[in-house]
Amino acid sequence: MTTTSRVIVLGAGIGGLTLALELHRSGIDCVVLEAATQLGALGVGINLLPHATRNLARLELEDDLAAVAVTTRESAFFNRFGQLIAREPAGRFAGYPWPQFSIHRGDLQQVLLQAVRDRLGPDAVRLDHRAVRVTQDRNSATAHVRHADGSTSEVRGDIVVGADGVHSAVRAQLHGDTAVPHYTGYMMWRGTTVWPRFLTGASMVRAGWLATGKMVIYPIRDDVNARGDQLVNWVAEVEGPMLDARDWNRPGLIEDFIGPFADWHFDWLDVPAMIRAAEEVLEYPMVDQDPLGHWTDGRVTLLGDAAHPMVPRGSNGAAQAILDAGALAAHLAASGDPYQALGAYEAERLEATSRVVLTNRVNPPDALLREVFDRTGDQPFEDIADVMTPEEISRFGESYRDVAGFSLTALAQP
Repeated sequence: MTTTSRVIVLGAGIGGLTLALELHRSGIDCVVLEAATQLGALGVGINLLPHATRNLARLELEDDLAAVAVTTRESAFFNRFGQLIAREPAGRFAGYPWPQFSIHRGDLQQVLLQAVRDRLGPDAVRLDHRAVRVTQDRNSATAHVRHADGSTSEVRGDIVVGADGVHSAVRAQLHGDTAVPHYTGYMMWRGTTVWPRFLTGASMVRAGWLATGKMVIYPIRDDVNARGDQLVNWVAEVEGPMLDARDWNRPGLIEDFIGPFADWHFDWLDVPAMIRAAEEVLEYPMVDQDPLGHWTDGRVTLLGDAAHPMVPRGSNGAAQAILDAGALAAHLAASGDPYQALGAYEAERLEATSRVVLTNRVNPPDALLREVFDRTGDQPFEDIADVMTPEEISRFGESYRDVAGFSLTALAQP
């Protein structure tokens, strides 16, 4: 069986669903093909930075997201002794016109999915459609699909967009064996725990450093029980060999990583107790891939993790996919020539995302923690002013915001 759609989007993740909404806003027909037979609340927490929430607000999703997310007030940096290094306001609290949201990935996906079905119709997302390859001719592109029962079908359109994640079939078809994971030398364990509010109740905490164990901790749901506790997302990063292949949903064991954090009993948070109370623990190697030389072949292109897998650091994986979606829809709306539109999209986004991938490897947004670690010799300090000046601290954050594209100056541009 063959059906036809103008734009075929492969993957109902954050990037694919956002693209569907952006295309609909631009008056462009599309269909989303998803391999899973059902979409559940998979994953744990992510942060939506102002450049991403700007686009989602333009899609009239801000209120829906605010209802299920925590509106982040600040980023707070600590050493492994629980000493405060710096606090930076976030989102609207930092003067942006848009908020920063800390949100469960499943909640974000459900908001996007519901909006797609409401606006594009109940059949806009076709589950149990695993795209295994793409073909094209001068006039069309076709996704060849396999279903769970072993049957196959085809969906034909003007363009195919591979938003099918780090294990993208489209990327493999375009680039073969070049998609070799680059391992940073650190494993990551992620979990969620129902826990009392800490600090402002809307703080994104980065603490420690990779050499001796680093954590990122922030709430992603408010008032999850009668006591007013929150669902807290946490990420532990520890140096060591790569334990497994890339699978966002692979279960992890607390005993494999809790050692470096066993004495993190701070007056504002008991970290090991929070870890041991986790509802779930997942493990993932801190990997990315070298930037590609191109994403596009004729009527076929890539988006999100399929185009630019990056180390899950800096809250930029989902954000860059959302930015991809906005750019691609804008170029398709501006040009009736799919070749020209896909070429312009790639020209706008490939270099920008490559910079983020490479910066995350060597100078991530929490490089401030590394600098304090080095200057103090991993020892407590009497006063952070004896270690770094306020101007130095400020430059670390601003430098990464510039690279990732969400500095106040960058977002002031139309």
